[in-house]
Amino acid sequence: MSKNLLKKYMQQAQQIIGKRTPAEIAHDDEVVAGLEMGLPIEAVLANAAQKHPSEALQWDHNSISDIASHYSYLKEHARILKMMQSKKPR
Repeated sequence: MSKNLLKKYMQQAQQIIGKRTPAEIAHDDEVVAGLEMGLPIEAVLANAAQKHPSEALQWDHNSISDIASHYSYLKEHARILKMMQSKKPR
């Protein structure tokens, strides 16, 4: 991957994800981990809310699709970052 393409990807990801506090990152990581295990979004949100109650999301059946899309993006972003990290020269 070219450095220019990588830079553009990271800029776009930052715009989508935005700045997050350490608590928000911990909550998001908990949700992504649950999704990686194949659990449904409602279950992982409930689990993350128990572990990180200050960051618990309020959702309903009208908003769950948007929330699921956001976390699907975060899951893919985490996969890309891991892949890039494994390809870095040591």
